[in-house]
Amino acid sequence: MATRTTKRKVVDKALTPVDLEATIRRSSRSALAPKRLQYAPEDGADEKPIKREKISPKPGRKSRTKKPKEQKDVENSENSDVEPPADESGGLSAYELERLENIRQNQAFLSSINLFQATDELNQVTKPKPSHRGLARPKATVKEVLPPRKSLRLQNKEAEVLTLPPEPSGTFVSERVSPEKKPAGPLPMDPVNMEDGVKLPSQLLELCSQDPSEDRKTIPDLKEYCSALKNMRITEAQVAKVVKHRIFSAAFHPCTSSLLVAAGDKWGQIGLWNLGGDWGDDGVLLFEPHTRPVTCMAFSVAQPSQLLSLSYDGSLRCMDVQKSVFDDVYDIEDGLKTFDFMSHDCSTLVVGNFFGEVAIVDRRTPGNSHESLYCLDKTLRCVSVHPLQKHYFAVAESKVVSIYDSRCLKKTKCPSISQLQGHTLSISSAYFSPCTGNRVLTTCMDNAIRVYDTSAMNTESPLLTSIRHNMHTGRWLSKLSAVWDPKREDCFVVGSMMMPRRVQVFHENGRPQHCFMDGENLSTVLSVTAFHPSRNALMGCNASGRVHVFSD
Repeated sequence: MATRTTKRKVVDKALTPVDLEATIRRSSRSALAPKRLQYAPEDGADEKPIKREKISPKPGRKSRTKKPKEQKDVENSENSDVEPPADESGGLSAYELERLENIRQNQAFLSSINLFQATDELNQVTKPKPSHRGLARPKATVKEVLPPRKSLRLQNKEAEVLTLPPEPSGTFVSERVSPEKKPAGPLPMDPVNMEDGVKLPSQLLELCSQDPSEDRKTIPDLKEYCSALKNMRITEAQVAKVVKHRIFSAAFHPCTSSLLVAAGDKWGQIGLWNLGGDWGDDGVLLFEPHTRPVTCMAFSVAQPSQLLSLSYDGSLRCMDVQKSVFDDVYDIEDGLKTFDFMSHDCSTLVVGNFFGEVAIVDRRTPGNSHESLYCLDKTLRCVSVHPLQKHYFAVAESKVVSIYDSRCLKKTKCPSISQLQGHTLSISSAYFSPCTGNRVLTTCMDNAIRVYDTSAMNTESPLLTSIRHNMHTGRWLSKLSAVWDPKREDCFVVGSMMMPRRVQVFHENGRPQHCFMDGENLSTVLSVTAFHPSRNALMGCNASGRVHVFSD
């Protein structure tokens, strides 16, 4: 006990204010200079480093000795991170003055490069709203207001006695319920978005009856073609909601006096949109001839008033504007995927389904059955007929594109006359070039667009070009497919997943020709694209049922 008291007295004597300056131990480590900003001035040599006292308590024990007030003031000033004021009047120290000067110079530099103005503009940029033209949104249904639920226990009532239903007897077999299919036979062309009993506008029949062969122009060279692409623009009036759901297929009517667009969506609806028209909803008429996705459609070249459409529900119908009906052309249980015309008068068709079968259908034969049926492969996604030699047609199978001769088909194991190799994943589409058929354009899920030479129809057609392109759209978007411009032999268009959103046009050698973009009117992925057969017009369709049209 005496030893502890003696030590305490020694410590008190050593920490008296008289011997304070000599007793305080200064750190021998030099203090770090304050950090200098990037645009700080080079001077500041008069600044003194801040020294701190290093106090190391005795391990295992804390000193409870009370220190005099003067000593605490000195220690607080030594341990503080802020340098004490230069004078007693409260003025700023040299370090604080230099810090404020650095802030002022940095802000002046940022202002000189207009950084603050650019930040404000970015904050004010908002995503463009979708177009409200076309089909109107359905009115929100008013929810039924139910009475509030009250507790039976709080009402001093007995709980209700519930009895479980009897257990089912026998085995339960779950079956997939398919949507109801439209009845066989012709269906009336009654627009869904118009009142009952309203007839089709007479202008629609006049527009669909125009002969497009009179307006065909000479094919320009590549330089003039690229110049025409650059002059094509899109405005707010050229965007409209044509169908209610995701678009799977679309086509331009061949007339040139006006732009008439047809689009098919996920639930069997077909929309007709006349740009600038005053009928329906901003020129849009909506029909329901199918019940499942409309995967393929095309206008008849011989009779432009007819639009043929094919659906997953197993029906192939012909919209005849003159008769105001949807005629039944071909019908199976389900699984139709694609079709194309095998004759110049569009009376004979080749139709493919999901089960790897192709059917030859003659529209002149009564009924809705096929003339012949052939089994090719387990999967089939696209068929395309040669534009000149109509007995040749290309089929996009699992990982290869095969070209068949309809004159040499067999019921099973049909031999192909040529194959297009090199694909590593499933093929989305394959199309003959529209003028000569000397090229075949394929789109594959291995992120590549390929062009093959089919002029010689050899056993294996050589690959000319392979273009890297992202094809992974996800489950909520329609797959991208590259399609030819029907006015040319060497250029094609395809949608893109790149940001900002765009539609790209390529030459057969792989060189990009033009990129369609618009920050105000194009902000979504346009999976389905198509060129007008005679005018400088391009359309792109998205997953919300909207159609975007670029034109000169």
